[in-house]
Amino acid sequence: MTEEEIQEEQAIEDASKLTAKTVYEVIRRAGDEELERSNGSLFWSGVSAGIVISFSVLGEAVLRTYLPDTSYSYLIENLGYCLGFVMVIIGRMQLFTENTITTVLPFLHSPSWSVFNRILVLWSIVLFANVLGAFAIATFYAHSGAISAELLPAIEELSRHATGMPPAESFARAIPAGILVAAIVWMLPEAGASSVSIIVLFTWLIAAGDFTHIVAGSVEMAYLMVTGDLGLQQAAFGFFLPVLAGNVVGGTVIFAMLAWGQVRRDID
Repeated sequence: MTEEEIQEEQAIEDASKLTAKTVYEVIRRAGDEELERSNGSLFWSGVSAGIVISFSVLGEAVLRTYLPDTSYSYLIENLGYCLGFVMVIIGRMQLFTENTITTVLPFLHSPSWSVFNRILVLWSIVLFANVLGAFAIATFYAHSGAISAELLPAIEELSRHATGMPPAESFARAIPAGILVAAIVWMLPEAGASSVSIIVLFTWLIAAGDFTHIVAGSVEMAYLMVTGDLGLQQAAFGFFLPVLAGNVVGGTVIFAMLAWGQVRRDID
């Protein structure tokens, strides 16, 4: 084969799209790496994600406060919701809803009690760390004076809306959010330079569709709790547990199982 033919063949390979099997393998190996990380690394990465995801709430509040009152302002203000997700996902921080697919694919590939137990440990650490980070930053927003008084009403309004739905509705609205975050994880290996655009598009849809996300929503829940406007029982049973269950159903039961189903026979 001549050098020109080699270059042409390489160009064809570079232009070829990744197959579903290849995407699955990329995410499965990433999941293996996550499962092998130390608990300390998972914890601090999760705390960082819980803090940084708050910029989704803050970004949306800024746009809601300063945009003119028009029929399309709602669609524009929800672009602010994308900020925290871009920072967390591109920054490779531990976000619980990403792990509903990433760490599950290794288990589907090679089921064992040891892998299952490690997934439960990882989920517990990351979720706890995300919520801890959410409470830390919510306390800072509420009581430090760092946030302009003009923005606080919008943060409170967004928080009341996110946590004020009936439990069944919170659960149902969390399922599409779980699917969309899992879809982001699935698409990133193929996205390349378009990664940020993919994250922005899908997380904007979460906000514009009024779907519920357990980590970003925990910032809103924590804000109302630290200001005394939301009780523990309502926070836990009216918001947190239903949204957590819905995100897991969307990310793991639906998306991860469908992703596994389309590649299982090829792998076998």
